[in-house]
Amino acid sequence: MNLHEYQGKSLLNKFDIKTQRGIVAGTLEEAISAYDNLIKETGTQFVVVKAQIHAGGRGKGGGVKLAKTKDEFRQFASQILGMHLKTPQTPGGMEGPGKLVQKILVAEDSYAPDFNKCKEFYFSVLTDRASQKNVIIYSPQGGMDIEKVAEETPHLVYKEFVDPALGFQDFQARKIAFELGLEGKAFKEMIQFTKGLYKAFVQLDLSLVEINPTLRNCNDEIIAVDCKIALDENALFRHPEIEAMRDETEEDPTEVEAKAFNLNYVKLDGNVGCMVNGAGLAMATMDIIKLSGGSPANFLDVGGTADANRVEQAFRIILKDHSVKAILVNIFGGIVRCDRVAQGIVDAYKNMGNIQVPIIVRLQGTNAEIAKKMIDESGLEVHSAILLQEAADLVKKVLAD
Repeated sequence: MNLHEYQGKSLLNKFDIKTQRGIVAGTLEEAISAYDNLIKETGTQFVVVKAQIHAGGRGKGGGVKLAKTKDEFRQFASQILGMHLKTPQTPGGMEGPGKLVQKILVAEDSYAPDFNKCKEFYFSVLTDRASQKNVIIYSPQGGMDIEKVAEETPHLVYKEFVDPALGFQDFQARKIAFELGLEGKAFKEMIQFTKGLYKAFVQLDLSLVEINPTLRNCNDEIIAVDCKIALDENALFRHPEIEAMRDETEEDPTEVEAKAFNLNYVKLDGNVGCMVNGAGLAMATMDIIKLSGGSPANFLDVGGTADANRVEQAFRIILKDHSVKAILVNIFGGIVRCDRVAQGIVDAYKNMGNIQVPIIVRLQGTNAEIAKKMIDESGLEVHSAILLQEAADLVKKVLAD
């Protein structure tokens, strides 16, 4: 689950991390009011207008503007609110449809009064699966071109690994501040910043927190100017206040619908729809589709308690993707009974009318023979398979036809 910048900053503030102050607005009237209040409360000379979408690279797409007057602010706010912002990270990149901007953050100018005396850094915290540790990634070259820095000057991107059992140590925080060339007040502030950032990562069950840029301002304060946060959805039951921040308008509508039916669905770019029970089997199914010359169009786990209704809803969701040219149903009946899945397939066919997409079904396990008989006697145009390789070969055949 992703959060907007303004939501992420509100969480960081609870861990004593200084952030760029701002007010969120959803209309031009709210934005003008936010502008007046921000000027009054902070005394900022200039105001930044920042589009709030779940994607990075907003500045490159025109979603971040510095307004030096109220008239200029009004112009930028009206332009950004309601625009379809295209960035390298929105669906389809700069050539895609972009994302609709429904909210903006009206923020203070953290670089005042002298931009040249400020310094930008890059920070992120995530889990490194190879080392089985958390890792703090940081660089003295933060800002919009961090990807270019990582590609052309990788020696300027540092990593500090943290053993989850030991936690983030004081000497590691000092090491980071030393390597960034800080001293005095900025050195102490960076220690506080890194400790707070790691603490937030662990206590909030985050899968990613990225602060780019992290700013040393003219007063040697360390400030989170931007904030990108992603949470582990499996831990949301521990954070109901964060789950309430979910913005479903920023998510794929099909994935939102799937969640309503307790289906684990992720849209991909292929042409073969997958319906599987169990994440491991789903991954194996996608692999064998790829090895057989196809490309998975989705990850869809119907779970261990799939019934006829859930299977029918899974079919409806898969078929909303018009790039799907075939569907592979691969069910191992351990907890779930194969005959229930078969009934769902039959019901889906009858309730949805004429399905033009070929369906390949592999059912193994509890009541598999009953399930195969149900499908064979249904009169439906469904291809049956016993082995997984047979199913993959059938996918290859129907795609070729």
